Amino acid sequence: QASGVQVADEVCRIFYDMKVRKCSTPEEVKKRKKAVIFCLSPDKKCIIVEEGKEILVGDVGVTVTDPFKHFVQMLPEKDCRYALYDASFETKESKKEELMFFLWAPEQAPLKSKMIYASSKDAIKKKFQGM
Repeated sequence: QASGVQVADEVCRIFYDMKVRKCSTPEEVKKRKKAVIFCLSPDKKCIIVEEGKEILVGDVGVTVTDPFKHFVQMLPEKDCRYALYDASFETKESKKEELMFFLWAPEQAPLKSKMIYASSKDAIKKKFQGM
């Protein structure tokens, strides 16, 4: 790992749960994450789940009308983040679901932040097998 940054187990678990979509009951589906944001820990040594920055499938149509717009609004204006977003879209042929990984690096983010997020991207992508 270029930056030596670790990835918290919870981050990997969330990725696995979103990727596998193993839920069966409607109740379990509602609890599934539609979007989740990850940040670096205060000491910059570990990639962790950002508290309270998620959208559950059950929120969509209830408290969240436009999940992608809501997701983008959760991203900070002046700092970097990683994120997973479970996109569902319809093509002429079928309904598709795709898990998307984002490295968010807005222009106003500090250079140091941009550098560490960019150099740690491989660490998180290695953990996200099949991204």
